[in-house]
Amino acid sequence: MLLSIGMLMLSATQVYTILTVQLFAFLNLLPVEADVLAYNFENASQTFDDLPARFGYRLPAEGLKGFLINSKPENACEPIVPPPLKDNSSGTFIVLIRRLDCNFDEKVLNAQRAGYKAAIVHNVDSDDLISMGSNDIEVLKKIDIPSVFIGESSANSLKDEFTYEKGGHIILVPEFSLPLEYYLIPFLIIVGICLILIVIFMITKFVQDRHRARRNRLRKDQLKKLPIHKFKKGDEYDVCAICLDEYEDGDKLRILPCSHAYHCKCVDPWLTKTKKTCPVCKQKVVPSQGDSDSDTDSSQEENEVSEHTPLLRPLASTESSDYEEDDNEDTDSSDAENEINEHSVVVQLQPNGERDYNIANTV
Repeated sequence: MLLSIGMLMLSATQVYTILTVQLFAFLNLLPVEADVLAYNFENASQTFDDLPARFGYRLPAEGLKGFLINSKPENACEPIVPPPLKDNSSGTFIVLIRRLDCNFDEKVLNAQRAGYKAAIVHNVDSDDLISMGSNDIEVLKKIDIPSVFIGESSANSLKDEFTYEKGGHIILVPEFSLPLEYYLIPFLIIVGICLILIVIFMITKFVQDRHRARRNRLRKDQLKKLPIHKFKKGDEYDVCAICLDEYEDGDKLRILPCSHAYHCKCVDPWLTKTKKTCPVCKQKVVPSQGDSDSDTDSSQEENEVSEHTPLLRPLASTESSDYEEDDNEDTDSSDAENEINEHSVVVQLQPNGERDYNIANTV
């Protein structure tokens, strides 16, 4: 029982741990969707799909507006040319970087060091969107600007019509959707609490069942107090009610308080592992704690015949009840004799044929 509960607790804990790790890993891979709004010099707009990176700052709620500049060198695997200064003010510039040749975090960090406010990394020979990530914690701590990933066709369109040199500008706009972790984190907390409550309930139930089982079983020191009798031919015992074998000379019999006898090898496991009651009459071998308070009620219930009354009653109790009945009959007969001695009846016959009954007290 204890082993099964321990295995169940371990399995539940492992399942919960694996699910939690997988969900948080999924959350880390789950980006917030965004779009790139591009405007040319004629104010014609076009929208491109992108995928934000899993590092750096998120895009502001109102979006990030800036001028698009091609990276030099294009892969940004080394320090790149800083953005130009706009007339009379410093504008916001966003750099367009080609994929491959180095890690994403290195590209974005070089763009940040050059003075760009955001970075757009585009795919090569593919329009698939990739979630950009990093495993270098030291580099991640240094990145403060947002970055997104786009396909190659989107990058070509931006280069042709919407760069700073051609009079265009872009806006990186995030979509306002509630992140999945806002739903999953409370769910994980509730699941964890339920799991803890289930484990506590199972442990409590196991302790209660074990305590109840110990209370209903006979201890070894109590078992030693029960008398043992070596069987001899002519004894009143004949057959063991457990194994149904006849007793042979020298067999060790355990005599219970109800006068029923069994093989020691048969009844001892019953008393110590199942119940401390007689297998036949169900009478307790040793009273449990708290039984003394209800002895009177239990004795009255035992005298009443019901569907739970054992087929064979204890020999001692039967003999005692017979002795009590004999004593009651003797008492009743003695009381009747005393009443006869106390009163004498004198019957006189009258001449007219009538009978007068005169009762005289002899006391």
